[in-house]
Amino acid sequence: MTPTPAARWRFARARSEGLPFGMTAAPTPPTPTPYEQLGGDAGVRKLVDRFYDLIDTAPEAATIRALHARSLKAAREKLYLYLTTWTGGPPLYTERYGHPRLRMRHFPFRIGIRERDEWLWCMDKALDEHDMPDEMRQYLRERLHQLADHMRNQE
Repeated sequence: MTPTPAARWRFARARSEGLPFGMTAAPTPPTPTPYEQLGGDAGVRKLVDRFYDLIDTAPEAATIRALHARSLKAAREKLYLYLTTWTGGPPLYTERYGHPRLRMRHFPFRIGIRERDEWLWCMDKALDEHDMPDEMRQYLRERLHQLADHMRNQE
């Protein structure tokens, strides 16, 4: 039996708190997943839409906008599917595309410091504008900054 994304999220949190394998913090109620704290399906969609609206219109994102197709529809959908899965929601991305292999999938694109920073500028603005607990915003920001830096393939 494969654990649900929510169960994996809770196990990872227990592990990060130093609890032995398989044990969870008791008797506190389950912590909502990032997916739930973002507002579920509608919340993830709203975050992705704001992010890509910024990519499409902000002068601060001109370099990274040029890396995308004229229409951002496919990119929006892929990020929505990925973030849904990554934040502990249904495994939509992996059901459709398999393992994310993000670095491999982005390797054809030149991603240096400028591209990373433009992507993060848009994501940080979208996170700042999204209704969620401040602790979750900070957690997502830290994780996404690590991820964006990992995607760099140029200096």
